[in-house]
Amino acid sequence: MRSATLLRRLGRYGAVGAVAAGVHLAVLISLEMVIPSWLANPLAFLAASVAGYLGHALVTFREETGGRRFARRWLILQYGINLSVCALLPLLLTDWAHPAWRTLLLVFTPTVLNALIWSQAARFSQRQRHSQAVPALIHADDLGLAPEVNEAILSLATSGQLQGASLLVDGTSAQEAAAAWRTLPDAAGLCLHLCLTEGPGVEGCPDLPASFGTLLLASLLPARRQRFLPQLERAIEHQVHRFRTLTEQRRIPLDGHQHIHLTPIVLDCLLRQSKQHQIDWIRTTREPLPTDLPLSCWWSALRSGGLLKWLVLQLLSSLAIPRLKRAGISTNGAFSGVLFTGRMTGRPLEACLQGLAWSPTREGDTPNLLLSHPAVAGNAAAMKRNGFQLSAGFFSSTDRQREWQALRTRAPRG
Repeated sequence: MRSATLLRRLGRYGAVGAVAAGVHLAVLISLEMVIPSWLANPLAFLAASVAGYLGHALVTFREETGGRRFARRWLILQYGINLSVCALLPLLLTDWAHPAWRTLLLVFTPTVLNALIWSQAARFSQRQRHSQAVPALIHADDLGLAPEVNEAILSLATSGQLQGASLLVDGTSAQEAAAAWRTLPDAAGLCLHLCLTEGPGVEGCPDLPASFGTLLLASLLPARRQRFLPQLERAIEHQVHRFRTLTEQRRIPLDGHQHIHLTPIVLDCLLRQSKQHQIDWIRTTREPLPTDLPLSCWWSALRSGGLLKWLVLQLLSSLAIPRLKRAGISTNGAFSGVLFTGRMTGRPLEACLQGLAWSPTREGDTPNLLLSHPAVAGNAAAMKRNGFQLSAGFFSSTDRQREWQALRTRAPRG
């Protein structure tokens, strides 16, 4: 950056900082008239943070942002970090710092942190503006679960609004689904949707199906791990064999019902059997947080457990990806479909697709992937008889139908 440009940038940064400080002071004085200082100051600081958030996006870094706001996550990050630092720094400096140094550190540490945060926010905005957008692939899970699921998935694939699907091989209509998929023009290969959490079960596997939590716990406890491992290997063998019978595919891309394949114990089994079964792709769930969503969407994700699932699966994916790379198994780039499972419609759908379009893929990764669970209305009785009680509950809600309708109304991927 040239010196003249840098000076202008510093001038704008200082002006915005002065305005934010003025907002802080004005709000603090006003609030202290009606509430205690310990409560007034964080609220005043929040007002100053909002002023800085808007000012730095619209003025200081307008070349990078194009005059648009930063993503809201940067405001939350800045506010959280500054509150933590302002609370902890005085305690840390009490015993050893000279009073003059203590004052300087208390004043300038937040200033330096803010400069770093807003600079990173500007770079993030610039990458989004200038990177080439690549539409994500839209993928549907649970093909074969029921005729109503098949109907929705096949109709979307036929119209070009869906680029892939995963086959639930023990579903009530898996055979019909696989046969119908093969008749689609230019149909991509199906993925094996490994199901260990519900369904009819497999002979010789008394502890399966098992919940996600049970298998996650078995990954950590040696005795339970030894009990589950042979059963998991048998169940995987059964589903791989049935997948090949139904699809006539030799190489197997794989994901998991309720993302069960990412639990360490299941992933261990898959990696050990990958060469034998020719498993060459496994889905991961590196899900970027979408931007420009109303707070109501985030509140919904929090209430439904989507944020908790997102945290768990982010961790499991971060552990799985290096292991997949070492095993020579490819995976997708960024992913969306955990935060808003069952609500991938409207604003969340568009925000997730936009975020994926701007998310770069790493070398060797397949395209970014958005997951949906479409279905037309129907009766869940056959699912329950076949052991798919969890899916029957999801199917009986209107969530799947709304996801189907949302995808139907979108233009095909360009």
